[in-house]
Amino acid sequence: MTTGSRGLEASERSPAKSRAEGPESQAADGTTAPTPAVAVDDLHKRFGTGPDAVTAVDGVSFEVDPGSVVGLLGPNGAGKTTLIKSILGMVVPDRGAVRIKGIDAREAPRAAYAHVDAMLEGARNDYWRLTVRENLRYFATISGVDPASVADRHERLLDRLDIADKADEPVRNLSRGMKSKVSLASVLAGGAEVVFLDEPTLGLDVESARTFQAEIRRLAAETGLTVILSSHDMGVVETVCDRVIVVSAGEIVADDTVDGLLRQGDAHTVELTSPAFDRGLLATLRDRVEVTAVDRLDRGARIEVTTDTEGLYALMATLRDQDVSLSRVRTVERDLSDVLVDLTTAEGA
Repeated sequence: MTTGSRGLEASERSPAKSRAEGPESQAADGTTAPTPAVAVDDLHKRFGTGPDAVTAVDGVSFEVDPGSVVGLLGPNGAGKTTLIKSILGMVVPDRGAVRIKGIDAREAPRAAYAHVDAMLEGARNDYWRLTVRENLRYFATISGVDPASVADRHERLLDRLDIADKADEPVRNLSRGMKSKVSLASVLAGGAEVVFLDEPTLGLDVESARTFQAEIRRLAAETGLTVILSSHDMGVVETVCDRVIVVSAGEIVADDTVDGLLRQGDAHTVELTSPAFDRGLLATLRDRVEVTAVDRLDRGARIEVTTDTEGLYALMATLRDQDVSLSRVRTVERDLSDVLVDLTTAEGA
C-alpha cells in the first residue's frame, strides 16, 4: 500500500522489489496447489465493551486465488469496511489470521503488504500538488519499483483511462471524475499483485467506468493481478467479478459465482396483465401467492407475482379455473441487487 489512506504508511513498506513467497499448499489429491493470494482465517473484530459493544467481523474465513476478481458485497453496516481494513492492517483484529501470498500479515507485515495496494472510498489517494505523471512515478517508487522500468505501463494506463492529455497537469486542477481515474492509475502504477478497490467507479462517467472494467479484466487475465472489489454498482460487480462474497452482520452469508447467486432459490417473478383482474380476483390471488405490485389499468390491471415453482403452477391453475384471459405474460429476471437484498434481509441485516 502506498499512503496512509491506502493502508500502511510508506515508511512501513519494504523497499525491496523482491518479495518472499509463502509455501505452496497441498491439495486433497496430493498435487501442489498455488498459494492463495489472500487467505483470511476466522477473523473477528469487536468495538466497545459491555451491552453497547458491536461485533463488526464475526468469524470470517475465505481464500482468494491468484488472478481472480472477487466482489465483496453487503449493505451499509454489514462489516465490509472493517473487514477490508482488518485485512489491510489498518484495523487490528481481535483474533484470526491474514496471509498475503502465504505470508502471515501479523508476523511479517512488511513482507506481506509489499504485495498489496488499495484504493479506499473517501481516501485522498494522490498528492494533488503533483502532476498525474508524477503521482504514478511516486507511487511506483514507494512500491519498490524503478519508475523508469514501468514507464510503458504508466503510459498505457494514462491512455486506457483517457487521462494522457492531463498527464502533466497538477491533480488539484482536475475534475472529480479525473481525480478518480488518477487514483486508479496510481494504485496500478507499482505493479502490486493484489489490489483492494472500494467503490472504484464512484465519480466516473459511464464510458470511464466501462474502460476501468475492461482494464481490470485484462490485467487479471494477462498479468495475474488479484482484485478484491467492493461496490454498490451491481453492474460493475456482474461484469468484472469471477466470484462474489456477501457479508451481513459481520458474517459471510453467501460465497459463489455471480451466475450461482442468480440461480439461488426457487423464486420466480412474473408480470401478468389481464382485463379480468378486478378487486375480487386480486383478493383471491393474494390468498394464494405473493402479489408484489399492482398497476391498475383502464380495463383490469397489471400485476407482479413472486412465488416458487409449485406456487406458479397453482397460480396458473387458479387463473384457468377462473377463466381468466391473459393479455401479456412477462418473466421478471432477478438481478444481483435482488439477490443481495434477499440474502441480507434473511440474515436480519
